[in-house]
Amino acid sequence: MKKYHLETLAVQAGQERQSETQAMNTPIFRTTAFPFRNAEHCAALFALKESGNIYARLMNPTNDVLEKRLAALDGGQAAVTLSSGTAAIYFTITNLATCGEEIVAANNLYGGTFTLFDAILPQQGITVRFTNVNDFDAVEAAINDKTRAIYVETVGNPTLEVADLERYAAVAQKHHLPLVVDATFTPPTLLRPLAYGANIVIHSLSKWIGGHGAGIGGVVIDAGNFDWTDARFTLYNTPDRGYHGLRFAHDLGENAVPFATRLRTVGLRNQGPTLGPDAAWTFLQGVESLPLRMARHSENAQAVAEFLQNHPRVAWVRYPGFQELGKKYLPWGAGGMVVFGVKGDSRTAMETVDRLTLFRLAANVGETRSLVIHPASSTHSQLSDEAQRTAGVSPEMIRLSVGLEHIDDLLDDLRDAL
Repeated sequence: MKKYHLETLAVQAGQERQSETQAMNTPIFRTTAFPFRNAEHCAALFALKESGNIYARLMNPTNDVLEKRLAALDGGQAAVTLSSGTAAIYFTITNLATCGEEIVAANNLYGGTFTLFDAILPQQGITVRFTNVNDFDAVEAAINDKTRAIYVETVGNPTLEVADLERYAAVAQKHHLPLVVDATFTPPTLLRPLAYGANIVIHSLSKWIGGHGAGIGGVVIDAGNFDWTDARFTLYNTPDRGYHGLRFAHDLGENAVPFATRLRTVGLRNQGPTLGPDAAWTFLQGVESLPLRMARHSENAQAVAEFLQNHPRVAWVRYPGFQELGKKYLPWGAGGMVVFGVKGDSRTAMETVDRLTLFRLAANVGETRSLVIHPASSTHSQLSDEAQRTAGVSPEMIRLSVGLEHIDDLLDDLRDAL
């Protein structure tokens, strides 16, 4: 197949020209089940000897187009859509590790992810060892014979430090561990983590990929390049009771993608975090304009960050494009996120947020419209003061998701509020 540019893949990848309808747009398949040709065909599908549609909890033709398109954009072999970005994270970890095993993760994570790793996974016997982002001596020290993955965000939320993906990948390869990367803040038209050695990529589709704040969803991209036959990965080498002793690392055939296959057949089939076809269709509309939108988001955010740097009532500004690693990994645009601290305390920051009019106060990022929030009192409020400091959240911090409005209007709004 030709190696098309990302702009072309965003519009056309994954959609076959339907022989029956020749539909230009991907149809929405609102169906629960799919009929089988005969009993033998049915048995082959359930035994994973043949691929095809069985039941909407596992797959749907609308979702299939979205999955193929996102896999193509990220350069992966397969993708699985899920009901939310959080579901994508949770089921990725439980598709890697089981009770008594561990994950090593950077500590500059989105608050919900940090809570999942710090409070919920330990209840299931999975330990997460946190290290400062890009502290590779600490990462090495945290790895032991129970470790099953290394987990980072390309750009931390909300502190916006850029992860050195090549160095994380080198550590992961040294210890034969998969590198899992949440790339929500850097969609594939800005950064493709698989090209730097990552094995699994996660996106919240609710953010820039969908782009319009119109739905909830997540996706997991599998590079298909990790060797799961290592006996440490018991979920892939021990016979699976749910599939008559099938071993996902050995028995799926030559061109199989074990991680994505297990995520779909065990995660979706048996636990059900399924993305509905209407939501998948909505996200497909967003993907088509992703390259254009990300260029404008990045342009506007750069201008906002530069304006804030020179404002007398601003104490500090953080933007991925100002960092050396950002210049290395994000040459086509540093994304739409800016965080800054006002001169003052938490009350000063909250009053500044309240004076903004174009920037809407909402617990989301990645929409066409500009959004603002005060993390210490909202997205990270479930964390203790110490945990907030560990996550890089300070009382004076304000987080901006810069949208597609005219830059002069956005700067005027910030000038008036400050």
